[in-house]
Amino acid sequence: MATLLYRLGRGSFRRRKLVLAVWLVVLAALGGSAAAFMGPTASNFTMPGTESQRALDALAREFPEASGATGTIVVAAPAGKQLTADKAAVDALVAEAGRLPGVVGAVDPFAARALSPDGRYALIQVQFEKTTDEVTDAQRTAYENSGAAAEAAGLRVEHGGEVLGGEPEVGATEAIGVAVALVVLVVTFGSLVAAGMTMLTALLGVGAGMAGLYALSSTIELTSTAPVLALMLGLAVGIDYALFITSRYRQLLAEHEPDEAAGRSVGTAGSAVVFAGITVVIALAGLAVVDIPFLTVMGLAAAGTVAVAVLVALTLLPALLGFAGTRIMSRSQRRAAAGHAAEHAAGHAAGHAAEHAASGEPAAPSAHTAAHAAPGAAATGTTAGGRETFGFRWARGVIKARIPVILLGVVGLGALAIPASDMRVALPDASSAAPGTSLREAADLITEGFGPGFTGRLAMVVSSDSPATTAATVQSVTGSLTGTKNLLALTPPSFSADQRTALLAVIPATGPTDEATEDLVRDIRATVAGVEDADVSLTGQTAVGIDVSEKLSDAMPLYLGLVVGLSVLLLMLVFRSILVPVKAAAGFLLTVAATFGITVLVFQEGHLASWLGVDTPGPLVSFLPILLIGILFGLAMDYEVFLVSRMREDFVHGDTARQATINGMGHGARVVTAAALIMTSVFAGFILLDDPVIKSMGFALAIGVAIDAFIVRMTIVPAVMSLLGRGAWWLPRWLDRVLPNVDIEGEKLRKELAGAAEPERVPATV
Repeated sequence: MATLLYRLGRGSFRRRKLVLAVWLVVLAALGGSAAAFMGPTASNFTMPGTESQRALDALAREFPEASGATGTIVVAAPAGKQLTADKAAVDALVAEAGRLPGVVGAVDPFAARALSPDGRYALIQVQFEKTTDEVTDAQRTAYENSGAAAEAAGLRVEHGGEVLGGEPEVGATEAIGVAVALVVLVVTFGSLVAAGMTMLTALLGVGAGMAGLYALSSTIELTSTAPVLALMLGLAVGIDYALFITSRYRQLLAEHEPDEAAGRSVGTAGSAVVFAGITVVIALAGLAVVDIPFLTVMGLAAAGTVAVAVLVALTLLPALLGFAGTRIMSRSQRRAAAGHAAEHAAGHAAGHAAEHAASGEPAAPSAHTAAHAAPGAAATGTTAGGRETFGFRWARGVIKARIPVILLGVVGLGALAIPASDMRVALPDASSAAPGTSLREAADLITEGFGPGFTGRLAMVVSSDSPATTAATVQSVTGSLTGTKNLLALTPPSFSADQRTALLAVIPATGPTDEATEDLVRDIRATVAGVEDADVSLTGQTAVGIDVSEKLSDAMPLYLGLVVGLSVLLLMLVFRSILVPVKAAAGFLLTVAATFGITVLVFQEGHLASWLGVDTPGPLVSFLPILLIGILFGLAMDYEVFLVSRMREDFVHGDTARQATINGMGHGARVVTAAALIMTSVFAGFILLDDPVIKSMGFALAIGVAIDAFIVRMTIVPAVMSLLGRGAWWLPRWLDRVLPNVDIEGEKLRKELAGAAEPERVPATV
């Protein structure tokens, strides 16, 4: 693989104009396709095979007039007054709502008795013809703007309901994370050109990936969070992958011609990028095994963006390096390179003089030749002033106190993981929407006037082959549910045109994400399970959310086992070891557990929540844990490979296990630190968004990356590796013969290049 990537990198560097032109054409084509074929994103979460989804499908077939999106207009009279005094204004609002574009009808709250006990609040149910995803922006805007006359009469009017579900806005707030990432790149490289090129490459990759995603959105159903996840992950890995390759290129530029340095950097660091990208793609694509359509689409969308980021790093980046020339290096590096070139020329001349000396004695090697003749000298990790770099000092300190470091790290992360035992998951409801939005204001007003259960009403669907059976079943079920714990009310049924399907609203006493509401759903389903002559099922956004959460929770252990098993197999291929993959997987589990614990502590229990703009703590969004496992797995293996591959390389070349660990940390610490800071800052930028789902995803990913990079990979890993010693690299001979050699360190490439370089030295002719 390293040899193939070497040729790809060198070819892209030499044919940089062609490569750049091809990528610009691809970007233009994808952008045009996105503009031409972009479709709407879905705000609902479907779950085939569940009771709630079967009920929704039955409504669409047998009761189509009730299967469209619903809106709820909340009307409130001033404090101390009742709406009966302003009945004319309410009636006018009902008539106005019924005439809105796309609306089938609006229900009079006085006729439906949808009034609060004190008579101050009323709910106007608005039925749309189309589903939420099919309602146009113009129709949604008209709905939100209705009620101006009622407000002029002194009433408060708020608009809510599922019809207002939409795509979260991604604006300028996340640019703060990108700006922080750019600062980290400038500090790491010491060059604005290098930092800017790395960022440009990542942005072009994200642009291509997102354009391709939106171009497909008319043929596949994208949930509203899928593009944001793809953007978040694609931007972070795009910067990191470009950082790895650019850093290696700058190192090699002091020893090789630019095209050769580009080829070798893609052949070596590019191999780690390919492996890291594959692990992320496999983990995200593996979400398909959970068999949940919207989660599969989210995973594949993010995986596609990551794959594009890898392709950009392997092809477009070396092409741009060719355009940058020596400006990719800092001023101090350019000065050092100039001195190195002069030294090399002097050493080369001295070598020729020695070849023609009459005495036949070999000439003294140049400083450059001596440095390269002793690889160990190059691994000392000293600065220009002769002082050891921080990475080497940190590694020595960790190894010296390895037992306390391991104990403190494991116990500390274990303590952070404790809150995860109380983790609850649910789909977000209107009460957790961003403050100030119509959805949130309406939900708060409903809770104030009617109670929290009215914000997440359930829908019971009763259907049979005959109107008489349906009517009898409705009466029987209503009677059997009387007195059910936490059941506030059952509304009178609405019947379809053929009278064979009935729809009843079930109102809990508690909110949609409350644990008591989950218990109520289970109790109702258990009570009606014995009905034989008709089909009775429970649905609605609350029931769908409960079904989604249960299925995801059931699937998480299977997915976690798949990811951990995959990590062990992949790392066994890379490192030719048994213990290193087991240690890496154990570190990953520590990272995931601690991340869950901290996220629960903030978003569910509310500790320090106000600092992050979380005003309503509650259960974590259902798909966050399983997504977090997949994404953190790929990123954790990224840092593991970058650090431990250098340890293995030096150990194979003769260093002791302890010195190899120090060398791997010393040479990789700076780049891994920069990569982790970039990842953390990009993810943290999404915490500033108002959408609670995106906010929690950004927080969990930022915390997870920081824990894995700084505590697990850069602290616990070197301590454990030094404790294992030579045993870390043990692999049974039979397994060594069976496993293919992926050569991620580029050892075969170095041997091939060294062998090809031998015949190039031709004696000078007289």
